[in-house]
Amino acid sequence: MSEITSFENKVQELDPKTKKPPMFDVVLLNDDFTPMDFVVYVLKEIFNLTDKEANEIMLKVHNEGEATCGTFPKDLAETKSYEVNNLAKINDHPLISIVKPIYD
Repeated sequence: MSEITSFENKVQELDPKTKKPPMFDVVLLNDDFTPMDFVVYVLKEIFNLTDKEANEIMLKVHNEGEATCGTFPKDLAETKSYEVNNLAKINDHPLISIVKPIYD
């Protein structure tokens, strides 16, 4: 009995040291051929944005050349980017998205 008690006294409580995963932006790049309404559709469909949010991002892409659509862990960002690029390709549009790491 005394061995169990002495062992229990030696066990230390450890705080878990969890770290946030690295995050990545999914960025839409401007082109001169993809219709604006298709870009809005993609933003709503893939990123679940509202009409207002999708239109704001679409205009930023149009006016500034690129805009971030969302920030995700690496695997999800790559999946979202693939979905954008694939949907554009299926619909014969040159719209492209890329994944950029966020450095803290």
